[in-house]
Amino acid sequence: MAETSLKRELGLSEAVALNMIDMVGIGPFVVLPIVLQLMGGPQHILAWIAGAMLAFIDGFIWAEYGAALPQAGGSYVFLREAYGREKFGKIFSFLLIWQTMIQAPLVIASGSIGFAQYFSYIVPLTDVTQRMVSGTVVILLTILLYRKISTVGKISLFLWIVVLATLAWFIFGGLSHFNAQLAFDYPEHAWDFTWAFWVVLGQATVQSMYSYLGYYNVCHLGGEIQNPEKNIPRAIFISILGIAGIYLAMQFAVIGVIPWREAQNSQFIVSTLIEHLYGHTAAVVATILVLWIAFASLFAVMVGYSRIPYAAAIDGNFFKVMGKLHPTKNFPYISLLWLGAVAFIFSLLFKMKEVINAILAMRIIVQFIGGAIGVMLLRTTLGKETLPFKMWLYPLPAIIAILLWLSIFFSTGIEFALSGAGMILLGLIVFFVRAKMRKEWPFNENHQS
Repeated sequence: MAETSLKRELGLSEAVALNMIDMVGIGPFVVLPIVLQLMGGPQHILAWIAGAMLAFIDGFIWAEYGAALPQAGGSYVFLREAYGREKFGKIFSFLLIWQTMIQAPLVIASGSIGFAQYFSYIVPLTDVTQRMVSGTVVILLTILLYRKISTVGKISLFLWIVVLATLAWFIFGGLSHFNAQLAFDYPEHAWDFTWAFWVVLGQATVQSMYSYLGYYNVCHLGGEIQNPEKNIPRAIFISILGIAGIYLAMQFAVIGVIPWREAQNSQFIVSTLIEHLYGHTAAVVATILVLWIAFASLFAVMVGYSRIPYAAAIDGNFFKVMGKLHPTKNFPYISLLWLGAVAFIFSLLFKMKEVINAILAMRIIVQFIGGAIGVMLLRTTLGKETLPFKMWLYPLPAIIAILLWLSIFFSTGIEFALSGAGMILLGLIVFFVRAKMRKEWPFNENHQS
């Protein structure tokens, strides 16, 4: 007989590991040259600092939510409860699921595409074979995750140990050969704080922010975290501070060895770094380790996202089949298989540059800005005194997060901003048509009376 609920089998160490390997992924290795190119010099470090600041400020929102409502589905539950389970919460939570069913596979696909890009350093690939590699990665991940959560937690710890060791090698190698003249070779007008400078900084922060995403992954697994009132906030802030330190160190490790004018055009920046330091054979080993990191990150991403459709399904707000748990391994296997199948298709269709801006534009309005407003509403609903964790300097972090997310949204570009808004509009149409057919809010009799 199948279990009817998830089990709390993930401790703080597993929670931190899943969060941090989600955050690292292929992102910093792919977008580092892009950020350098956009900023046009070592001042690109500002984009990484800006991304860390936004993640830290936004982390307060997720920590307060996660501690108060530690349930599977994370954002889905937060939006539903913050805006009212029987009214506007239905709209926001539905919109989140609506977007998740597209953007979650896009996130998984982006990681698998980046994996294939680095794989081509070892084995030259054509466009077709590169897509085949990215699709194969998604299949392997789905197979590996088809097991109970306690085993997944142990696998995550093993993956994270290798990730930490790999990052330590890259950073130590670069910093031990650090050349200050290279690292601080600023072009003319690098620090001219004109309007154009801030526009470019916004565009560069879109790219760096992609590498920080995932600090909230532990919230999606809220129903499986032990002592969630303490461990969820701890996991969030440990992850953000740890990853920010790693990313900033990586920037100096790279630009202190490789001239930034060369680094900005590298498709395999870490491989290029290690080749400069230790030769081609070592660079191949480094590339293999980058592939490990990418694979480990996708492992964590798929675990977290598979819980969101599950949460919506058991809540009656999505297809019932997504709420099924495996009869013996006790995990939402239909939800996992759906994400794997759609991500596989996306990994064959798209390229890396096409998905980063699309991912952020699609998520910002509902998940991040909606969440920042919602956390203030939740205080009214639940009462401040009942919250296990309270953000510092309330409501300043929420207000600052809204303003920063808005700037990131418009920095994705008009095309992606409009596509993100279009997805919301289409989701609203589907929601109201569905509600009308099912005679649910706002078309139910109780509401009309």
